[in-house]
Amino acid sequence: QVQLVESGGGLVQPGGALRLSCAASGSLFSIIVMAWYRQAPGKERELVASITGGGITTYKDPVKGRFTISRDNAKNTVALQMNSLKPEDTAVYYCNVYGSHYWGPGTQVTVSS
Repeated sequence: QVQLVESGGGLVQPGGALRLSCAASGSLFSIIVMAWYRQAPGKERELVASITGGGITTYKDPVKGRFTISRDNAKNTVALQMNSLKPEDTAVYYCNVYGSHYWGPGTQVTVSS
Protein backbone atom coordinates (compact mmCIF):
# COMPACT_ATOMS: atom_id res chain seq x y z
CA GLN A 1 0.00 0.00 0.00
CA VAL A 2 1.32 3.42 -1.00
CA GLN A 3 -0.04 6.79 -0.01
CA LEU A 4 0.84 9.96 -1.91
CA VAL A 5 0.23 13.56 -0.91
CA GLU A 6 1.00 16.52 -3.17
CA SER A 7 1.70 20.09 -2.10
CA GLY A 8 2.90 23.36 -3.57
CA GLY A 9 0.21 24.32 -6.03
CA GLY A 10 -1.25 27.79 -6.32
CA LEU A 11 -1.87 30.82 -8.49
CA VAL A 12 1.05 32.25 -10.44
CA GLN A 13 1.42 34.78 -13.24
CA PRO A 14 2.61 33.73 -16.69
CA GLY A 15 6.37 33.41 -16.70
CA GLY A 16 6.43 32.56 -13.02
CA ALA A 17 7.54 29.43 -11.22
CA LEU A 18 6.15 26.88 -8.78
CA ARG A 19 7.61 23.84 -7.10
CA LEU A 20 5.37 20.86 -6.44
CA SER A 21 6.27 18.20 -3.94
CA CYS A 22 4.91 14.72 -3.35
CA ALA A 23 5.45 12.77 -0.16
CA ALA A 24 5.14 9.00 -0.45
CA SER A 25 4.72 6.28 2.14
CA GLY A 26 6.14 2.79 1.72
CA SER A 27 9.48 1.07 2.03
CA LEU A 28 10.14 0.44 -1.67
CA PHE A 29 10.15 4.05 -2.81
CA SER A 30 13.76 4.03 -4.01
CA ILE A 31 13.11 1.37 -6.66
CA ILE A 32 9.84 2.54 -8.13
CA VAL A 33 9.29 4.88 -11.04
CA MET A 34 7.44 8.03 -10.01
CA ALA A 35 5.51 10.35 -12.26
CA TRP A 36 3.64 13.62 -12.40
CA TYR A 37 0.43 13.86 -14.39
CA ARG A 38 -1.91 16.77 -14.96
CA GLN A 39 -5.53 17.18 -15.93
CA ALA A 40 -6.91 20.40 -17.32
CA PRO A 41 -10.65 21.15 -17.33
CA GLY A 42 -12.40 19.16 -20.02
CA LYS A 43 -9.28 17.23 -20.94
CA GLU A 44 -7.90 13.81 -20.19
CA ARG A 45 -5.21 13.27 -17.59
CA GLU A 46 -1.78 13.35 -19.24
CA LEU A 47 1.73 12.34 -18.24
CA VAL A 48 4.01 15.32 -17.62
CA ALA A 49 7.25 13.75 -16.42
CA SER A 50 8.64 10.59 -14.86
CA ILE A 51 11.76 9.57 -13.00
CA THR A 52 13.25 6.16 -12.26
CA GLY A 53 14.73 5.15 -8.95
CA GLY A 54 18.16 5.86 -10.39
CA GLY A 55 17.20 9.32 -11.60
CA ILE A 56 16.54 8.80 -15.31
CA THR A 57 13.94 11.33 -16.41
CA THR A 58 11.45 11.72 -19.25
CA TYR A 59 9.28 14.72 -20.12
CA LYS A 60 6.26 15.48 -22.26
CA ASP A 61 7.34 17.71 -25.14
CA PRO A 62 5.46 20.90 -24.10
CA VAL A 63 7.28 21.03 -20.75
CA LYS A 64 10.78 20.09 -21.87
CA GLY A 65 13.26 22.74 -20.85
CA ARG A 66 10.79 24.34 -18.43
CA PHE A 67 9.97 21.59 -15.92
CA THR A 68 12.39 19.48 -13.90
CA ILE A 69 11.44 16.33 -12.01
CA SER A 70 13.63 15.17 -9.15
CA ARG A 71 13.48 12.81 -6.21
CA ASP A 72 14.98 12.30 -2.79
CA ASN A 73 14.92 8.59 -2.01
CA ALA A 74 16.05 9.17 1.57
CA LYS A 75 12.99 11.33 2.22
CA ASN A 76 10.53 9.45 -0.03
CA THR A 77 9.72 12.58 -1.97
CA VAL A 78 9.47 13.56 -5.61
CA ALA A 79 9.36 17.14 -6.81
CA LEU A 80 8.39 19.01 -9.96
CA GLN A 81 10.06 22.37 -10.50
CA MET A 82 8.01 24.35 -12.99
CA ASN A 83 9.54 27.45 -14.57
CA SER A 84 8.36 29.81 -17.31
CA LEU A 85 4.79 28.80 -16.62
CA LYS A 86 2.15 29.38 -19.27
CA PRO A 87 -1.63 29.63 -19.02
CA GLU A 88 -1.89 26.26 -20.78
CA ASP A 89 -0.08 24.69 -17.82
CA THR A 90 -3.17 25.34 -15.70
CA ALA A 91 -4.40 21.99 -14.39
CA VAL A 92 -4.67 19.76 -11.38
CA TYR A 93 -1.32 18.05 -10.95
CA TYR A 94 -1.15 14.50 -9.61
CA CYS A 95 1.67 12.40 -8.23
CA ASN A 96 1.63 8.75 -9.31
CA VAL A 97 3.52 5.53 -8.88
CA TYR A 98 4.02 5.01 -12.59
CA GLY A 99 1.84 2.31 -14.05
CA SER A 100 -0.10 1.80 -10.85
CA HIS A 101 -3.42 2.84 -9.38
CA TYR A 102 -1.69 4.80 -6.62
CA TRP A 103 -2.51 8.48 -6.99
CA GLY A 104 -2.37 11.50 -4.77
CA PRO A 105 -5.43 13.75 -4.36
CA GLY A 106 -3.91 16.38 -6.64
CA THR A 107 -2.91 20.00 -6.30
CA GLN A 108 -4.29 22.88 -8.37
CA VAL A 109 -1.94 24.98 -10.46
CA THR A 110 -3.40 28.10 -12.04
CA VAL A 111 -1.37 30.30 -14.36
CA SER A 112 -3.14 33.58 -14.95
CA SER A 113 -2.53 37.31 -14.93
